[in-house]
Amino acid sequence: MKLIIEKDYEAMSQVAANILLGLMNENRRINLAITAGNTPKRLYEIMVPQVKGRSYYENVHYYNFDEIPIVGSNGYGVTMRNLDNLFFTPAEIKKEQLHPLDETNWQTQDERIKKAGGLDLILMGIGSDGHFCGNLPGWTKFGAETYSVDISGDKAVREALAAEVGGDINKVPTEFYTMGPKSVMAAKHLVMFANGKKKAAIVKKAFFGAVTEDIPSSILQLHPNLTLILDEEAASELSN
Repeated sequence: MKLIIEKDYEAMSQVAANILLGLMNENRRINLAITAGNTPKRLYEIMVPQVKGRSYYENVHYYNFDEIPIVGSNGYGVTMRNLDNLFFTPAEIKKEQLHPLDETNWQTQDERIKKAGGLDLILMGIGSDGHFCGNLPGWTKFGAETYSVDISGDKAVREALAAEVGGDINKVPTEFYTMGPKSVMAAKHLVMFANGKKKAAIVKKAFFGAVTEDIPSSILQLHPNLTLILDEEAASELSN
């Protein structure tokens, strides 16, 4: 594991952008799976003017590693909608470069990626409970490839996801889809980043503690090419 600790959120976002852009500049097809959410907002703000209007980045293909469908909607699910707002539309990424995971094709996700040459890099955040992608504590098996998560009987999870679909629990699906640990571990390079004091405890447990399904992100310790990018607050519970 390569550990990078930067002073603050701005600096860590710049480092992550440099890693992505460096890979994207290679003269071949590049397959990326990137994260939505709050942590990467500044990263995408940095990347948009670097990517927009530059045809030499048309070699880059994008995948989402999880998806929450929105009941009653014919468009993107939560993850692709957020990625579209944060990056794809502002950077004018062509539709031919986007390869959405959704309820119609999750069963073929791993095969599609394999045929495309595999993922060169996955950019992820970590949840305060230790989840990564859609791999939640209590639901995750380390041997899982891309799978569906049945939340039809879990009121707490459904209520938590309601905020992601506009606050209407009637728009929350009965299942969502995620690349499992086995699928993620097949990528050539994993980049995990986290910021803020609220992530300090789980960073220590996930990357410097036992490997356990109770903390799904702990499996990432075993990847041969993992880069962990933190600001000083997120790294505050780590020893020298």
